[in-house]
Amino acid sequence: MLRYLPYLVALALAIYCVIDVLRSDERTRRGLPTPLWLALVVLVPLVGPVTWLVLRRGGDGAGPARRRPTRPVAPDDDPEFLRRLDQERRRRERESGGPADGAEADDAAGGDPTPT
Repeated sequence: MLRYLPYLVALALAIYCVIDVLRSDERTRRGLPTPLWLALVVLVPLVGPVTWLVLRRGGDGAGPARRRPTRPVAPDDDPEFLRRLDQERRRRERESGGPADGAEADDAAGGDPTPT
């Protein structure tokens, strides 16, 4: 039974890579057409699947392993956070009867904060 284990591992790796090739997009396939990748993975045992995994994951970061985050990283870059912060500031101003700082009063009134 143990002597069949390498064959089963190679078969499982090939099946995984075939499914991965079929689900990949053009950028991930590095310009090669899908049928060519499928032929390489199926017809060249171990070398084909390993080549697919190495080229898909490595390189210039075009694969999904190195995607840029879709949400802002820092809170001060997050528009939703800044909007809530501004709403909180305006609520405090309303509760206290106006802005605590003269420059904020000019900004809120639409005036020029620089004296003439």
